Amino acid sequence: MRKKTESAAPVVVIGAGMAGARLAARVPGVTVVGEERHAPYNRVLLADVLAGRYAPDVIALPATEVRRGVRAVRIDRADRLVHCDDGSVLHYGRLVLATGSNPVLPPLRGLGATLPDGVHPFRTLDDALALRAAVRPGARAVVIGGGLLGVSAARALAECGAQVVLAQQGEHLMERQLDPEAAALLRVHLEALGVEVHTECRVRGLRCTTTATGESVRAVQLGDGYELAADLTVLACGVRPRTGLARAAGLDVRKGIVVDDELRTSDPYIHALGDCAEHRSTLYGLAGPALEQADVLAEVLAGRPARYEGTRALTRLTLRSPDPVQALDLAAFGEARPLPGDDVIRLSDATRGAYRTVVLRDGRLAGGVLLGDLGAVAGLARTWQDNEPLPPAMSLLHLLTDDGGH
Repeated sequence: MRKKTESAAPVVVIGAGMAGARLAARVPGVTVVGEERHAPYNRVLLADVLAGRYAPDVIALPATEVRRGVRAVRIDRADRLVHCDDGSVLHYGRLVLATGSNPVLPPLRGLGATLPDGVHPFRTLDDALALRAAVRPGARAVVIGGGLLGVSAARALAECGAQVVLAQQGEHLMERQLDPEAAALLRVHLEALGVEVHTECRVRGLRCTTTATGESVRAVQLGDGYELAADLTVLACGVRPRTGLARAAGLDVRKGIVVDDELRTSDPYIHALGDCAEHRSTLYGLAGPALEQADVLAEVLAGRPARYEGTRALTRLTLRSPDPVQALDLAAFGEARPLPGDDVIRLSDATRGAYRTVVLRDGRLAGGVLLGDLGAVAGLARTWQDNEPLPPAMSLLHLLTDDGGH
């Protein structure tokens, strides 16, 4: 069976998201296949598109040559071929899977394979544009999910003039990143903007009516029988790595596509990075680690020694507003929930709308949350990322303030 040589077959990247675009910008001669019709864009700014602050071209990433609107459907590992849905076949010397993730569609009554009119996921630029076109001042919008995406979507819809209800199954907003106190302040911020927040709220199903064009959502049904009237429903229930292509090709897949420190899969000619990659049993699902992985892989593909050893990821959320008073900055890193024996240092300044807390474990910074004033975030993040013992003379007040506590 004929094998393609590395020189005859270039690097092929499946996926034109932030990770794939970053890699293509650093490796010459890469062929990128992307399902979306848009040029690669900054997914972090989708809520700004929904709110109408940015046009799609503003969030576009630096120009990368992409075969847009083309989906890879099969990988032939023996001959190193990628078969696409437009009938084309690409030869590769190295293949990179940057397939990203899909939004999780919850098992709700009334939600089938085809989404009813008025029901929107919130993951892609097309999702943001469809929501932007559908929302009207006074429209009743229910956002299901109180994580990072759900909070961003709720805030943006409120800016569009919608009457927004945010339904979160967990005890508080952004449970993965925030401690209860910070989540409570975030809730106050959203409620001040007119967003009605329900936590510990289980959604049971959707009530739809039949129209000339099909099913259309009318209400979101809660577990206690209460209904939330809805012209629009946004599904922000998390994401799941896209691993179908890799699994069908016989690669090692657990929750994600398993990779080593060179982002190499179980096939030495295939790599994976970004949301779809599982490294040391960890799925990140954040832009920062995906970009760091792309930088490491660019070195590997160039034949230079490089290893990815994991990312100590910082989560930042900026809820922008035309009125600076209504804007909110938030940063979270590490483990914000203390374990028995941890020390917790917390500062709260109601007049400045600032909240800061850090968790100290065995003389090291284990994690923290900052909300409002992020002046100290750079120093805290560096201290946490270095994972070095805190010097005995270091003032905890200095650690939490950007002015040494003065």
